Amino acid sequence: MNHALRLTLLILPLLATGAAGGNELQVALLQSSTASQASTSARWVGLNSKQLKLRSKSALVLDHDGNQIYGKATDEPRPIASITKLMTAMVILDSPLPMQEKLQITKQDRDLLRLTGSRLKYGAMLTREQLLRLALMSSENRAAAALARTFPAGRKAFIHAMNQKAKTLGMTSSHFVGPTGLDAGNVASARDLAKLAHAAMAYPLIREATTTRSVEVRPYRKRGPLRYGNTNRLLKNKAWNIGLSKTGYINEAGRCLVMQVRIAGEPMVIVLLDSFGKLTPYGDSNRIRKWIEKGAKGST
Repeated sequence: MNHALRLTLLILPLLATGAAGGNELQVALLQSSTASQASTSARWVGLNSKQLKLRSKSALVLDHDGNQIYGKATDEPRPIASITKLMTAMVILDSPLPMQEKLQITKQDRDLLRLTGSRLKYGAMLTREQLLRLALMSSENRAAAALARTFPAGRKAFIHAMNQKAKTLGMTSSHFVGPTGLDAGNVASARDLAKLAHAAMAYPLIREATTTRSVEVRPYRKRGPLRYGNTNRLLKNKAWNIGLSKTGYINEAGRCLVMQVRIAGEPMVIVLLDSFGKLTPYGDSNRIRKWIEKGAKGST
């Protein structure tokens, strides 16, 4: 693995504690790994990008060393919808907030922008960890809103922390205005989201939550459990080995998908933004996997 990227992944959890000089060191390391992304490792030289026809407007595939295997409009900032929730989760997990503290859903957590619904009605009670898992796994918007609302100094401080974290990670084309992704003002480039995915891999709870297929919670005392499913249908496909995933959708963003996967025996990151059609990110993902597997066989 590229030395700078390996070191970055190792120290991300340590730097999240706010050690003196951590931000500057982390930015320097990530900039170093970004430089390596422009190169292509010998294993991928035989891959013909012209043979890969993707329908997503932005796409990026990086191997474990940060080498770019495929890229399409990688540096254009686009709305990222619920991919936002990876950043929301990291801000929460970087904080000293107790994960087993119970939080109540209130009217302040409702979506006044798009008027989306939720099975978490006013008065629902879950722990901070449960809300975080629902936000990551099933993109539960009220869960993400409640996490931001109950952050020290409130929602504005939370959004500021999101943007500071993005700056720390070297996400130079990113900006966050809310914790859910419902606001199209949450933007990032595909390359920035690859950095976000690499950073998120350092958090065991994010890896676990985003690859859990379903979970039950009991937010109401006198009612039965609610079952939530993962929004990424590829988790049901045995052909895929997924270590982290997050989907997203609003009209302005189209269908979005970010994953850390293993293809042809190699861990890599896939970022797909602004896909038209509900199934397009999954179709593009399968096209990428087959293209890489065929190329990898041809190079052996």
